[in-house]
Amino acid sequence: MEKEQLIILISDKMKLVRTEQEYSQDKMAEILGISKKTLVQIEKGRITANWTTVIAFCALFNQSQLLLSVIGDEPMYLVQLIAQKNNHTPKDKTMGGMFWWKEICKMGEFRLQQNIVSNHYRILDEQHYRWYSSFDEADAIKRLQELHAEC
Repeated sequence: MEKEQLIILISDKMKLVRTEQEYSQDKMAEILGISKKTLVQIEKGRITANWTTVIAFCALFNQSQLLLSVIGDEPMYLVQLIAQKNNHTPKDKTMGGMFWWKEICKMGEFRLQQNIVSNHYRILDEQHYRWYSSFDEADAIKRLQELHAEC
């Protein structure tokens, strides 16, 4: 998923998340730090949110069930992945790919998965800790091979 795709996706879902959270347009605009007029324009599909608003939205509504189901991963994790292009450091424990993930291959204790929504890749160990993430499949396979060789 590219930055523009996430901006469009989030812009399209703002109203649904706002109603899920039972916020008025006034309250949601205040929370996001934008004018009510701007929020109305976004909700009507006349404009898209800017990147800063998308980041704030993902951070503030990171636990929204609707947002999680639409993105297929933690919203802020996806924002960080897009902003940093690739993420090479071990991360927190995941659910192991029970939802939104398909397994691509496995080498030793590591497995490569692809998110079925955003199409990004990640490498998990047997305890479901994330070791690597990337939008580039070749880089992800290379890192999987490196991790397997280190064992």
